[in-house]
Amino acid sequence: MGAPAAPEIERTEPSRAPYAVPEPDVPWVTLVHNDPVNLMSYVTYVFQTYFGYSKGKATKLMKDVHYKGRAVVSSGSREEMERDVQAMHGYGLWATLSQDR
Repeated sequence: MGAPAAPEIERTEPSRAPYAVPEPDVPWVTLVHNDPVNLMSYVTYVFQTYFGYSKGKATKLMKDVHYKGRAVVSSGSREEMERDVQAMHGYGLWATLSQDR
């Protein structure tokens, strides 16, 4: 009698878990919030000076900050928005960044 035959091993493809589809690059935004310290004219000046906005656009954004409590003043990559937030802090404005959903 010969040696017993080795059991046959069924070969199967490794199970493939569904791969996660990366989300598209969702832009980040810089938000400037209302505060009781800065004058509206100063906030308008900062938006014109730093972002290069026209007086009309800077005034509209300032009014959003004042009446709505905040305004999106810029959007882009996280790194760019971190830079803009730091700049707004340098001007004495309250700013945060958030992922735009």
